[in-house]
Amino acid sequence: MASPLFDRSSLKIKNLCERHHDLDLSVVLDLEDFVPSKVREEMSSVARNMFFARERGSSIILMMGGHVIRAGVQKFIMDLMSRGLINCLVMNGAGVIHDFEFAMIGATTESVARYIKTGEFGLWKETAQLNDIINQAYIKDTSSGMGESVAEAIETGDFEYKNNSILAAAWREKVPVTVHVGVGYDIIHEHPNCDGAALGALSYNDFLKFVAVVQNLEGGVLMNFGSAVMAPEVYLKALSMARNVAHQKGNEIRSFSTLICDLYDLPAAYREESPKEMPGYYFRPWKTMLVRTVSEGGEGYYVQGDHRQTIPELWVEVNRMEKEFLKK
Repeated sequence: MASPLFDRSSLKIKNLCERHHDLDLSVVLDLEDFVPSKVREEMSSVARNMFFARERGSSIILMMGGHVIRAGVQKFIMDLMSRGLINCLVMNGAGVIHDFEFAMIGATTESVARYIKTGEFGLWKETAQLNDIINQAYIKDTSSGMGESVAEAIETGDFEYKNNSILAAAWREKVPVTVHVGVGYDIIHEHPNCDGAALGALSYNDFLKFVAVVQNLEGGVLMNFGSAVMAPEVYLKALSMARNVAHQKGNEIRSFSTLICDLYDLPAAYREESPKEMPGYYFRPWKTMLVRTVSEGGEGYYVQGDHRQTIPELWVEVNRMEKEFLKK
């Protein structure tokens, strides 16, 4: 006997204008607003490698958690994309939601503690328009990707604040965006118009698009800002698939750089894997992105800090490094 399904038609959906937003566009930093107190050596190495990767035509991938959008560093990421120093953008479902809401109403983020008490958390009508975009893209073309479908919708749609959208900027710059969702992770999955088949198909297509980008990672750079699970796990499977095909052709994907920026306090010897009995072993970016996958010719770098500090810090160092490259 099949277990019963929840009846989503019984949900009461409120308008987004009724929600108290924790963040608005005042959080977004301008490029001129950031003066770093210091630039760490790891950032210098990664910035240099980004220019080498651009010259070579290799992949320069930015993977990120949803908090990157909330940190207000959109303009730094947009600028790096416009200069060819990020040529693939990877995010989870939360990142898409925050970017979409910022583009639509110039605000995002609700108090979980406040709205979960009354069962209102996540149940906002306008945000669920993302489901309509996903569903329509699936109907139009089952090979569509979620990232590019939403990016196109924002850039070509009537979104008052689209100039603050990373997704819209990626569409303009022809930078591929891949979105990797977990079913039930995101607030749009609560809504009656969420179609699991469309959601899964578009996100899986994005995974395959990401694997294709990873096939060009030799000589490239892969960065992860604030994704403790999605980024290392998606990257690990993609790299295995890409290396499988490369080995069949007598090629290698070994010489590339990884950068992890997070709040976790790693030891100075982070290029060695943590013992299994230590908690750090279970911080996936460490063992997966800084050690195991770059052990045969790659380089892993870790910088501790808040995204509001680390992404602008990288941008500042890229600007300095560009002057060196122009002198050559």
